[in-house]
Amino acid sequence: MTTATVHPSRNTDYGFFGTLTTCPERDRRTGEVWILASRLIAQAVNASSEEEMIGIRDFLDSRSGRHFADEVVGALQCGAPDCEAAIAAAIAKWQDWRISRATERNDGIPADLPYLTGWVQHFAVTASMDEQH
Repeated sequence: MTTATVHPSRNTDYGFFGTLTTCPERDRRTGEVWILASRLIAQAVNASSEEEMIGIRDFLDSRSGRHFADEVVGALQCGAPDCEAAIAAAIAKWQDWRISRATERNDGIPADLPYLTGWVQHFAVTASMDEQH
């Protein structure tokens, strides 16, 4: 797993954090699930830089992060033994999907990238651009 810094949520009421907070099936505190998800995502998308870790935080804090959390909750409700297995299942599903041409046009993420990788990179680039202004 990555040793890069996991950034805490800035959107604890919504996004991934808020969705997992309301999940009775989770097997650990939401903050621990956040760290686990951040590290597993970093491993899946080969993220190690500070910018990429900020991209993971911003992804998880976003509407897309809430949808990702819905996948995790769904896996828990369908029998995943714990949060780690549920997060791994969601990651596998999102990495199997591909960025569409429409998403490329609308959001600038290159088509055919794995969906999770594309969104994490999108948020990393966006955060990097915001820091420069």
